[in-house]
Amino acid sequence: MQIMTTAKRGLVIGSFLMLMLLLFPVKALAANEENAEVSRLLQDASDDAAALSRDADEMEALTRTDVSWQTHASMLETVKDHVNQLARVTEQLQAKRSMASPWQQQAIDRMMPLLKELATNTTAAINHLKDHKTRPTSGSYPEYLKQNAETAHALSDMVSSFVRYDQTRAKLERLEQRLEIATN
Repeated sequence: MQIMTTAKRGLVIGSFLMLMLLLFPVKALAANEENAEVSRLLQDASDDAAALSRDADEMEALTRTDVSWQTHASMLETVKDHVNQLARVTEQLQAKRSMASPWQQQAIDRMMPLLKELATNTTAAINHLKDHKTRPTSGSYPEYLKQNAETAHALSDMVSSFVRYDQTRAKLERLEQRLEIATN
């Protein structure tokens, strides 16, 4: 019986590990891992969407008061700023989408139509206000604001749910590691 030298044994073990990596690619496992940067951006989007939701409620409440068109314009500017900030965060998310986990990609994809709707309604409300300064709550203006509030709530709820999912999933993984539970 011949004894294998340390160098040969290292070569055999190294070859075996290379074969295992080819058979079970690490890349495939990594594709399901969460992207920390995307998680951070989703948290930012959640914070921005919550602020937008509060402002959209305040904006809609203005239709039930007798405030000036200037007050409406100022509040619309605030809403527009929040929509634009959320659009910037969403652009960053879109740029990182290919590196995101499947659930993160789903979050990004679900945000897009709601953000587009918010932008469209906000623009329509701004244009309506420009054309109807003496009667800011007339015509379709209140409907634009109502739709914005509903869409802002839907967006905020959806993004915050994905963020809570991420936090819960991470907590579960930490508990599994602590308890040394094998997952499939």
